[in-house]
Amino acid sequence: GPKSTARLTHDPSLSHVLPVLVPVWKNWWIRGILTLAMISVFFLIIYLGSFMLMLLVLSIQVKCYHEIITIGYRVYHSYDLPWFRSLSWYFLLCVNYFFYGETVADYFATFVQRREQLQFLIRYHRFISFALYLTGFCMFVLSLVKKHYRLQFYMFAWTHVTLLITVTQSHLVIQNLFEGMIWFLVPISSVICNDITAYIFGFFFGRTPLIKLSPKKTWEGFIGGFFSTVVFGFIFSYFLAQHQYFVCPVEYNSETNRFVTECEPSELFQMKKYSVPPLLQAVLGWETVNMYPFQMHSIALSTFASLIGPFGGFFASGFKRAFKIKDFADTIPGHGGIMDRFDCQYLMATFVHVYITSFIRGPNPSKLLKQLLILQPEQQLSVYKTLKSHLFVKTEDQKKPAFTRSLWKSIANVHIDNS
Repeated sequence: GPKSTARLTHDPSLSHVLPVLVPVWKNWWIRGILTLAMISVFFLIIYLGSFMLMLLVLSIQVKCYHEIITIGYRVYHSYDLPWFRSLSWYFLLCVNYFFYGETVADYFATFVQRREQLQFLIRYHRFISFALYLTGFCMFVLSLVKKHYRLQFYMFAWTHVTLLITVTQSHLVIQNLFEGMIWFLVPISSVICNDITAYIFGFFFGRTPLIKLSPKKTWEGFIGGFFSTVVFGFIFSYFLAQHQYFVCPVEYNSETNRFVTECEPSELFQMKKYSVPPLLQAVLGWETVNMYPFQMHSIALSTFASLIGPFGGFFASGFKRAFKIKDFADTIPGHGGIMDRFDCQYLMATFVHVYITSFIRGPNPSKLLKQLLILQPEQQLSVYKTLKSHLFVKTEDQKKPAFTRSLWKSIANVHIDNS
């Protein structure tokens, strides 16, 4: 909803450019101009590729962490606690080291295998991560000061909850990105679309309050945002599904040292014919329609972004009211802080990750093959012989599962190359 007119009136960055407008419309224009600017920058980063998107996610994560931790310092007046600022950022570094190390081990196994100095770090990654965290834990215990125990434990808990909200969720965003850029773009765009359309419908038609936590939110905005977002997600998915750049899983090519998005699109992104339900046939006059299966999934994603996603915003509103603050920060005029814009995105990222693992992702032969290549030659040969004897028990090739046949062909090729 619109921010306080008092703060906008004294905003030195943009308000003076629009002196003839009343404060409410001034806020509308400020939000609109900066929203278009942010979307333009976002499209530029998409054009620059997956690596830049990962850097963007990391930058947003660090900024959101900084905004929430700063509120903790201000609320608990903990500026003078020994070591605590340093410990907060140290814990952020430790948790990021753990999650990004897991990603490297999972998606860049071939790259790691070729570099001996990285093999040690990956082999003992979890032990190193635990040792780093344990060091921070011991430093916290040593920093405990008499008469400040409760305050220090408040901030310790505040730090860990903030890590859970920001780092864990941003890691899920990156994992979604590796499944294909479309799994990154459609959910994020759906939340942005819902935020914009709910604001517009609420601004022009809003009469009925939705929830006490956010007095400016209305049922008209909520319902208008829902229908607009579902339509937007369906159409946006249609255009993205036509391009390999958006639908192919993001993989690292160790030969060119670049991220590549080239593949044979899966069935989700191949046009299919669907029968129109009889009830709709009379209205539309169509018996069948051609569309991508992913468009059906986009309806589920858009529905979550519209109906459940806003609860991330309501949660953030409750948090801000609990600590008597208007925004997380004043980074973006008319919008507040970065966390004010990404409160719904983190909830959406978790849903997309759960949705992919529950309904989409199946066994991945190429990923399993990368894990097999890390093994010692004797271990690889043992796996090869075991799978070979298992497959030759079956006389009809058609009876073999598609996944097993694909893995068998891959291992046979590797065996031939090695021999």
